[in-house]
This record gives sequence, C-alpha cells and structure tokens, in this order.
Amino acid sequence: MILIISCSHHPDSRSRVLAHAAKEALLAAGEKVDFFDLRDVDLPLCDGHSTYEHPSVMEAQERVKKAKGILLAVPIYNYTVNAVTKNFIEHTGKVWKGKPVGLMAAAGGKGSYMALLPFFGSLMLDFHCYVLPQFVYATSDQMSENDITDSELQKRLDELVHDISWLARVVEEKGKKNLQG
Repeated sequence: MILIISCSHHPDSRSRVLAHAAKEALLAAGEKVDFFDLRDVDLPLCDGHSTYEHPSVMEAQERVKKAKGILLAVPIYNYTVNAVTKNFIEHTGKVWKGKPVGLMAAAGGKGSYMALLPFFGSLMLDFHCYVLPQFVYATSDQMSENDITDSELQKRLDELVHDISWLARVVEEKGKKNLQG
C-alpha cells in the first residue's frame, strides 16, 4: 500500500491536486492507496515529547508504519516545505526508517525548485529513507483549480508513481530476503 500524504491546509491547494492525481494514477496501476489529508487531522505542534501520545499522532505513526511506500505532496512556502509537513515528520519520524519516499511539490513560481534538497537530506540522513532522486515540482501555470493541465507535468507525475511503486516492491523484497536469510 502506498501512502499519499497531502500536506497543505490551504483550501485551494495545488499540492493537493498533485496528490489526487497521484492517487488516480496509482489506482489505475493496480496499487492500493491510503490517502492522508493533513487538513483533516488535528496534529498538535510537536514539542519533542509530550505530544507523542496524542491520538492523531498515534494514528499518523500507524499509517506511516503500514505503508510500503510514501508520496508526499507538499506546498513550498518561503523557499522551503511548509510547517505542516515538518510538524508531521517530527511526529512520525521514527517510523519512516527504510521507507521508500517520493516527493511532489507545488509552488507559485520556478524560483523554489531547489527547496526540496535539504528536506531530502533530512529524510535520508535522519530517518534512513530511500528517497527517489527525481521529484515532481509544479508551478501554478501547470494546473487548474482541480486538474493538471500541463502534459509534461502529467508525464513526470506518472513516472514518479511508477518509480515509487517499483522502489516499494524492491525494498519489500529486500526485507523478505533479509528475514529469510
């Protein structure tokens, strides 16, 4: 099962459009999908210890733990991923170990293209995730309110969906072999 996490609280989120497009592509490819929209979750601000027993945090950790792969759909605010995404990772980081991760980002313009690199590093170094090196970066002129309108963006999203499915299978097989061997 691939977990898609929509990380925006904005009601007209373009990153949510990417998340829904990825969901449709995964379902069309026969994958099982868990769609987790963070605007529907009451996650407290992470303070490093006292919030870990919060029911929403425990649910979030369980959903990440069950996933064989994860797609994050994040908005870019002020040249980095939004605070909602960071808060979610801080609450659930310990269960990300060894997870394949793909990233989709929506931004107002092309100037924030490199904004995901520090986030990649954190996922790889702090949480030992397998992060796909190619990601989807979308600007407002490539989408309508509810759909992807740019064929090149759709192609990149389809490739990301294919790659996360493939990597999730590879990592799952590696895990099975390690248990047997």
